[in-house]
Amino acid sequence: MCARTSKHSSMHRHEHSRGPRPGFEARERRIYAAALALTAAFAVVEAIGGWWAGSLALLSDAGHMVTDVAALSIALLAQRLAQRPPSRRASYGYARAEVLAAFINALALLALVVFIVIEAVRRLLVPQPVAGGLLLGVACAGLLANLGTAWILSRAEGSLNQRGALLHVMSDVLGSAAAIVAGAVIVATGWAPIDPILSLAVSVLILRSSWRLLTESTGVLMERVPAHLSYEDIGRALARVPGIAAVHDLHVWHMSSDRAALSAHVLINEPDEWPQTLAAAQRLLAQRFGIDHVTIQPDWRTPVPGKRVIPVAPLSPDASRNMH
Repeated sequence: MCARTSKHSSMHRHEHSRGPRPGFEARERRIYAAALALTAAFAVVEAIGGWWAGSLALLSDAGHMVTDVAALSIALLAQRLAQRPPSRRASYGYARAEVLAAFINALALLALVVFIVIEAVRRLLVPQPVAGGLLLGVACAGLLANLGTAWILSRAEGSLNQRGALLHVMSDVLGSAAAIVAGAVIVATGWAPIDPILSLAVSVLILRSSWRLLTESTGVLMERVPAHLSYEDIGRALARVPGIAAVHDLHVWHMSSDRAALSAHVLINEPDEWPQTLAAAQRLLAQRFGIDHVTIQPDWRTPVPGKRVIPVAPLSPDASRNMH
């Protein structure tokens, strides 16, 4: 027997019946499309300028902007997929498309870091001349373009996917700032090694941010307990609901980057009071933990032998006698 409150069920029917939000979706698409166009245009400018100036800082930033183009393209596609309603083959819908996009973006960032580090070490061992003036001019223009793209993306909804795309662009802001410093030093002193050195410094910052994004998106895809929730606290709170003697087979996981779901088996004292007990449990989960997609299975007999049990709270003496 699997039960939900009528309020909970009607709420989900209402959410599903709302369907697409054309105005909101169109705005999100325009934001991603504008950021994509600006980034793609300036990636070409930086690639040409970096090749002409012989600057690793500019070339690495141009390469990073190419990954931004891919990231924004994935974000645009994922945003459209995430709005598709549930189907017979996808009963939860497509909300995790945004999480998958963030995961891909994080991997692309890590690959970029590897490329920058290898090329920077090579240039430190074999220094190459760099046109400081051209580097400085293109880097300043690149900084303005990246700041503009970051401002455009900041207007989108704060999903994990949007954070991944914005993280790409903010890493580009750091790359452009480093290129400006490198250009200024080369113009003032002629010391070319500053170019790969600053590229290494930027790669460390990119690595830190991309690793955090990778771990967050992996946690969602692996259906781990959301980081802001405590498995033990949820189990103990459920076990203290009047009418519930113990909780087992508790599972808490991400449905999407910003929504959690829960399923559990509970040993109840009085089957006749189950509707009231269920309503109390769901109010607790929604109000205290922000979990509104809940499935709770009531048990009032001995569990099936061999069933995997995850005890969360110790059984009361009465419940122990009932189970034995």
